[in-house]
Amino acid sequence: MRYSYLLAAITILFSCAEKNPKKTETLEEKAKKIHENVITIDTHDDINIKNFTDSINYTQNLDTQINLPKMEAGGLDVVWLIVYTGQDSLNTEGYAKASENAISKFDAIRRLCEEYAPDRIELALTSDDVRRISASGKKVAMIGVENAYPIGEDLSKFEEYQKRGARYISLSHNGHSQFCDSNTGEKDSIWLHNGLSDLGKSAVKEMNRLGMMIDVSHPSKESMKQMIALSKAPIIASHSSARALCDHSRNLDDEQLLLLKENGGVVQTVAFSSYLNTEKHEARAAFMKEIHKKVADSLKINWYERSQFSSLTDVQQAEFIENYPKVLKIANAIAEKDNSAPPAVDVSDFVDHIDYMVNLIGIDHVGISSDFDGGGGIEGWSDASETFNVTLELVKRGYSEEDIAKLWGANLLRVLDEVQAIAVSLN
Repeated sequence: MRYSYLLAAITILFSCAEKNPKKTETLEEKAKKIHENVITIDTHDDINIKNFTDSINYTQNLDTQINLPKMEAGGLDVVWLIVYTGQDSLNTEGYAKASENAISKFDAIRRLCEEYAPDRIELALTSDDVRRISASGKKVAMIGVENAYPIGEDLSKFEEYQKRGARYISLSHNGHSQFCDSNTGEKDSIWLHNGLSDLGKSAVKEMNRLGMMIDVSHPSKESMKQMIALSKAPIIASHSSARALCDHSRNLDDEQLLLLKENGGVVQTVAFSSYLNTEKHEARAAFMKEIHKKVADSLKINWYERSQFSSLTDVQQAEFIENYPKVLKIANAIAEKDNSAPPAVDVSDFVDHIDYMVNLIGIDHVGISSDFDGGGGIEGWSDASETFNVTLELVKRGYSEEDIAKLWGANLLRVLDEVQAIAVSLN
């Protein structure tokens, strides 16, 4: 009798198990949960002030790679909007013109957050702000300055920029500034300061005092080494990748990466095609060149290659910035349907750089950036709406939720906290 009861019980258990089989979580389901749980931070997104007006702005799904609808679609929580100014003559006239451009971008970012979409995005100044705003359901804006050139020789402007919301500054861009040499000096081995100028050394100290992160993505290697030697706080590379995998002067070599680790800083891996895989990028670029030209001709607009940008007039640069995303969008759609198109640099190539740098310097010193609307964007992460694909690839590679949280922003916020804490101790 006992045996028959036992048999009946086992039969019932098996029957229940068949009716309610335990579902195995797919990688995509796991990635979606992680993507929703972590705060995703992109540390470099360029802006055009024409997209910050009362009639045209980021509340709309513009052709830009970054805007609120795309951020919401892709689960991108935090964007560092960039106050970028190109390089000009190192004189009072050049500084004044650049300063006007920089202030217009600060003002544009403020308008977005305070006038056009205060219910959807808010400016953060600290890591606590980031967490509070993100928890409220809104998107987060932060401000980085790409090129200290517009500051001129007046160090008090660093504090003005800090009060306007800037939380990192690069002391140079594509050209030697009054503060330091640029990576572009590698082309001809002509250097202006052999690293930092005296003004640049004072700028490092002033940024430490103000609690602003020092960005080394564009300065030369010697400039970076001198900044690390002088700085009392950790530094960042806001948008750079691994030079060992792609030999471009904008990337960091192993010596630089190890110095950054020792300094306690973080390198924000950048989704910029030519900084990730030279061979794939060049093959694709050669194929796309003709398509870009044909699309531009069909739209009856002038077309310039990105490599020409620094030699263009102000009017031509503005024209390029406005037309670039339109042409790219159409050209990429055409290439997708062409079986003869060489493969584009993609999310896998991007995460290869993350893997390399994590293996070399550790999970605590690597982060993520796109350089959207400034030339960035790869297949699979071509704009903010595709942000989830990065998390999915990280899950496929075996990264844990804790690791992914660090890569997507916790490391960067840790550095910001340390920089700001050091500033308090210096004042």
